[in-house]
Amino acid sequence: MSIRLIALDLDRTTLNAESRLSAGNKEAMEEAAKRGIHVVISTGRSFYALPEDVLQVHGIRYAITSNGAQLIDLQEKRVLYENCIGETALLASEQLLRRNLWRPMLIETFIKGVPYVEKSVYDTIAAGGKSLRNREYMLTTRRPMENMLDFMHQHADKVENINMFFEDKETMQAMWEELASLSDVTLTSSLDNNWEIGGATTSKAKGLEVLSERLNIRPDEIMACGDSPNDGAMLRYAGIGVAMGNAREEVKAQADFVAAPHDKDGVAEAIRKFALSD
Repeated sequence: MSIRLIALDLDRTTLNAESRLSAGNKEAMEEAAKRGIHVVISTGRSFYALPEDVLQVHGIRYAITSNGAQLIDLQEKRVLYENCIGETALLASEQLLRRNLWRPMLIETFIKGVPYVEKSVYDTIAAGGKSLRNREYMLTTRRPMENMLDFMHQHADKVENINMFFEDKETMQAMWEELASLSDVTLTSSLDNNWEIGGATTSKAKGLEVLSERLNIRPDEIMACGDSPNDGAMLRYAGIGVAMGNAREEVKAQADFVAAPHDKDGVAEAIRKFALSD
């Protein structure tokens, strides 16, 4: 069966270690688009953190963002589908976070496509202090907000995702035990040092399902590429699930094919093998 849609995770999948799009991956993506294949961004990033070099790839029209909380038509600049954290679950998550603010961790929240971080944390990073994420990425994509949790509370019906990053495994495990008490949320991870809270039915797979039904594309006509646990459901949903060579072992176990690592154009390899070979 021909591939009609390619869903691509970004970080550590389509993007290299410098968070850039390689010439090889770009060429394969554009060739697929020229052949009428839908090339779709499917990322844990929020809309306003999408990288320009990916947005400039000719032929990309749709983006699934915030782990599936939004489906965006980039051409028409409108949200086609939203699946945010429910208000009751969001308020419970907020209370849990407030109880655990004493723990050494970084908290982010995505609201209406914008990623926010506490202003004091942003200022510390800007001044050269400790950062639990890539410094340049934080400073160029995150919007500092005084009293971020208060701001999140005020927009309880529009929170797409909550990210937590940790200094050590012990704190991360302790926080997981707290998070496990939450109801009507999805808990996942995209990096070795983070947990993410999403809506009860939010996932990249659900966003992909909504888009594929809209485009009248069957799951067996879809190829999806990823590297992290938040990609797992998407890889299982697609007819061909591709894990990068740098993916976690648990993700590789869910894939139909393991491509080269993200720094060796694994996405281009998968596109040429499964979508451009005929």
